[in-house]
Amino acid sequence: MGLFSKYNEKEKELLDLYTQEFQRAGIPEPSKMAEDLLDEAKKEARKITFPPNSGDKILEKEKRDENTHKILEKKRREGVRDEDIRWWWNLDNVERIMMLKVDEFHRLALHVKCRQSDGLSVEQAAEQVRKHHPIFGNPEDTTHAQGDDRPLSEELKDRINIYVKKRFTSDPEKFKEEIEQSSTFNALLRKGIRAGDI
Repeated sequence: MGLFSKYNEKEKELLDLYTQEFQRAGIPEPSKMAEDLLDEAKKEARKITFPPNSGDKILEKEKRDENTHKILEKKRREGVRDEDIRWWWNLDNVERIMMLKVDEFHRLALHVKCRQSDGLSVEQAAEQVRKHHPIFGNPEDTTHAQGDDRPLSEELKDRINIYVKKRFTSDPEKFKEEIEQSSTFNALLRKGIRAGDI
């Protein structure tokens, strides 16, 4: 049976992908970390009722349902395109949750580093996290941030990841300078979305 017996093929791919990511990041026990997060994602996914290819279904429903149309129009004002909706919501529930969990893990790891290694206060550490990581969620949530610093729609995640990787590959020093000059990473990304770069 072995270690992977409790995972289907897609879950094994996710486990391998995130184990490698954690190894590159120098995280201790990367396979255990990936497995723990995947187990949590699977548990949460059991509570979700989104069927396969939900993105296609959502876009189809928009044509006949005014409420769905209004929700998607709000997302489009935030830079979300139909292909983003299709990509995000067509993902397997476990895959979508796993991405969010890994994001949360990286933000928490930076927060802990800022507190322990750099001696920053809770507020200063949170500011550093917002400065160096995209924060996804409901763009209408202004609990912790206003204006361009608000959360980004999760549907933008793929385009943002591609953009960030490209910027860090093509001109990392310039990109780091832009990050430092921005109020938050989200503000920098919104600027890129408005400019058509993302």
